[in-house]
Amino acid sequence: MPYDHFKTLRVALAAGVARVTLDNGPVNLFDRTMFAELAALGSALAADEAVRVVILHSANPDFFIAHYDVGQILEYPVDRVVSLTEMKPFHAMCETFRTMPKATIAVIEGRVGGGGSELALSFDMRFALRGKAVFNQPEVALGILPGGSGTVRLPRLIGRSRALETILGCDDVDAELAQAWGWVNRSLPAPELWAHVDRLASRIASFPPHAVASAKAAVLRAEKEVVADLNAEGVAFQSTLSGPGTREAMTQFLASGGQTPAGELRLGELCGEINPAR
Repeated sequence: MPYDHFKTLRVALAAGVARVTLDNGPVNLFDRTMFAELAALGSALAADEAVRVVILHSANPDFFIAHYDVGQILEYPVDRVVSLTEMKPFHAMCETFRTMPKATIAVIEGRVGGGGSELALSFDMRFALRGKAVFNQPEVALGILPGGSGTVRLPRLIGRSRALETILGCDDVDAELAQAWGWVNRSLPAPELWAHVDRLASRIASFPPHAVASAKAAVLRAEKEVVADLNAEGVAFQSTLSGPGTREAMTQFLASGGQTPAGELRLGELCGEINPAR
């Protein structure tokens, strides 16, 4: 199956392992093009019998994915009706990677926030570069909430209290703390990170694929009510778009350096500086 027509990502397939490299501008911003390409790629990888393991990482050493494009969020209609029974497209894309009958691994070597963090949370496993990877959910500071699965995935992964510290505090979480909390499987130094990931991916790819698929499906059954919770999150996200101060907060974020390399490298601090008039 050809994977050479994408603009924001590259795919290399060898020995059953598909390595997907994200490459979309100076901060790897999650925009409509990247979203559409990841949605199409997820469906293709899920159906490709030659693929047994998917690894997602970034070409940018400083950013895995900064977050979803706030400028594009500002264009969302605030009066759109969102169904409690119909999954949002972003949720559906993330669910494809969570539920595909192959192992999915995200390797985070730089900063990841917002929708990029939610995509990584949807993968089966996450490995982080110690001393360099940083995680953040900045949405509440912008007057919205993590609407791409963050409020559903984080509590299941790290527990209610830590999820609320992360989501309400909008502050940075480094790789070491992420490992201690269970946000990532392991944080590893540079000489060990890819050696571990490549060895793990090769081992899984060498095992009978039907057993891998069945074992993954069995583990996923322990996660109850995921789809219903995602749909409820979508409704809640939509309701925040018309909240008092939301547009002002997002506009201030962009004016203060959001979505520039300098601003994004201090995302936790930047979120703390947002104070729109209410």
